[in-house]
Amino acid sequence: MKKLVIFDLDGTLLNTIADLAAATNYALQACGYPTHDTDAYRFFVGNGINKLFERALPEGTRSKENVLKIRSLFVPYYNEHNADLSRPYPGIENLLETLQKKGYMLAVASNKYHEATQKLIKQYFPRINFLAILGQRENIPAKPDPQVVYEIMEKAGVERNEVVYIGDSSVDMQTGANAGVTTIGVCWGFRPRTELEAYNPSLIAEQAEDILHFLEK
Repeated sequence: MKKLVIFDLDGTLLNTIADLAAATNYALQACGYPTHDTDAYRFFVGNGINKLFERALPEGTRSKENVLKIRSLFVPYYNEHNADLSRPYPGIENLLETLQKKGYMLAVASNKYHEATQKLIKQYFPRINFLAILGQRENIPAKPDPQVVYEIMEKAGVERNEVVYIGDSSVDMQTGANAGVTTIGVCWGFRPRTELEAYNPSLIAEQAEDILHFLEK
């Protein structure tokens, strides 16, 4: 029986792509670099914000110095505007509330930087008592390294066979596999279904209710 359900954030719980794109484009434009259409950011995100900036910068300018310059402009802007257009995906609020009522422990493991991860989860899901809300932190490896999943499992006091990890990208599918836990891919996020299928997750959910049905089998 599953006891702990761990969710990715961007593309899984919240559709954050428009705000991520706007903040990155703001920083790029301020530095004189070309910007990108919002849809392009679907393939830039997923590995943390430094990798996002590296992918968004023009080839030949992707130095550590330039990444950090973009970051210095992005973070204060995004902190101010990260909830302008971001919204929960359909059915997510009901899914979380139902799982909580049924006694599942819930957690978030994201490659979004920790401050923004905590702010968004607490703002959009104030009625959910998450066991842990963890974003990318210094000196902690980013997903698909499984360390963040292990950290949450230890806090929950559960075994691998009692854990489900849920996300929308290949990074998430790799994270679940690396942690040795049951993995679910969701189709409503930033990446195509074919990317999820390549990793053979236990379920590919078309809608939030599919996750509940899977857990209640």
